[in-house]
Amino acid sequence: MQIQVNTSNGVNNRDALERWADAEIKQQLNRFVDDVTRVEVHLSDENHDKAGAGDKCCVMEARLAHHQPLAVTQHATSLDEAFRGAADKLKRLLDNTLGRLNNHRDRDSIRKDTGFIAE
Repeated sequence: MQIQVNTSNGVNNRDALERWADAEIKQQLNRFVDDVTRVEVHLSDENHDKAGAGDKCCVMEARLAHHQPLAVTQHATSLDEAFRGAADKLKRLLDNTLGRLNNHRDRDSIRKDTGFIAE
């Protein structure tokens, strides 16, 4: 799983933040390593110099093998809260999406059921 972290101009300590985000994503999404080929993280401070509630934003996009990408967005008062909220959302979305795909693949067709006899 490849991880790419992008930050906007208003974000301080970019290098440390990118290393931390990379490690957190690997830990949070470790069980999806076979299904997710790439995760892109976009961290931004939408108001730069102005103070304000909910002006930090984290967008995460997971690219799945042979499926459409999945994306989540989280706004918060700090980058840490925005990142953790987006990571939780992405983990739930991957659980739901991959769970449905795997359940669908594991089911047998009703046409193969030998217990049903049509008269």
